[in-house]
Amino acid sequence: MRVLIADDHDLLRDTLIAFLGEEGFELGSAATFDEACDRIEEDPPYNLVLLDYKMPGMQGLESLSEVLAMKGGQRVALISGNATREIAEQALALGAAGFVPKTLPAKSLINAVRFMAMGEQYAPIDFMTAAPEAPAHSSVANLTRRETEVLEGLARGKSNKEIARDLDLTEPTIKLHLKTLFRKLKVNNRTQAAIIARDAGLA
Repeated sequence: MRVLIADDHDLLRDTLIAFLGEEGFELGSAATFDEACDRIEEDPPYNLVLLDYKMPGMQGLESLSEVLAMKGGQRVALISGNATREIAEQALALGAAGFVPKTLPAKSLINAVRFMAMGEQYAPIDFMTAAPEAPAHSSVANLTRRETEVLEGLARGKSNKEIARDLDLTEPTIKLHLKTLFRKLKVNNRTQAAIIARDAGLA
């Protein structure tokens, strides 16, 4: 089965490629919406396209519809770290093959991809039935000005050294700010924090 992974986070994209590659999938990758469209046009047909809801160039559900209509139509699933259940429901109504939260465990993700590539529609029941959470930007609003500046640098893919230089701070100070950021945003790593920052419009 051929799967295109379109996501601008290098770490997540490479992780997905590693996991799915071990399962025998043939994989393509893209880091922007335009690149994903080029891959769909130029490559042999994909059984499934995994499309990051917030990647550069992506205009939400409008872009989803655009990809669904390309080359006579193909199976497309949204993957997202912070999209709401409402967005997931609208995507499925538009004909998406599924909705995949980035928080899904690796084994469940592999099974979901295989399920969708075979022609089924997928969305995790616990996500679709969970009580709505406070939007990600509400936690960002509780950050101090300096913490927000550090988060902005993180969301733009900068290293601790680069952020320290931009803000005229030391690297140890940046590390302390990141530790506080992770706790306030309830995340475990830089990738998750960057996703929240981007969804809140900080990048």
